[in-house]
Amino acid sequence: MNTARGFLVMGSLYLIIGILFGMYMGGKQDFTFAPLHAHINLLGFVLMTVFGILYRLFPAMDGNLLARLHFWLHQIGALVLLILLFLLFSGRVEESAMVPAAPIAELVVLLSVLAYAVNLFRNAR
Repeated sequence: MNTARGFLVMGSLYLIIGILFGMYMGGKQDFTFAPLHAHINLLGFVLMTVFGILYRLFPAMDGNLLARLHFWLHQIGALVLLILLFLLFSGRVEESAMVPAAPIAELVVLLSVLAYAVNLFRNAR
């Protein structure tokens, strides 16, 4: 698996989703989902693109267990968190109903970033 390409492809998909979502909100003049829109762009587009660029700059970081853990944990954690935020802001669930799923998703994203950091410290030269 090419981690750099994986992150760059996923980042571009989140960018498209974020732009379309922003256009929808603007067209409806309903900005209830603005925090979700921000999370789509930050967790999805910005972070994944930055990660992809850094994996491209430091190829020694790619192709190991930490890189795979980083990629897949980030994909799972971010997607679950974004779905939960959509459900919250659409009124389908109460904030209290997001426990324990939201904290677990946040922890999964944190674990992905920790895998990235360890990989960076070990292999980025």
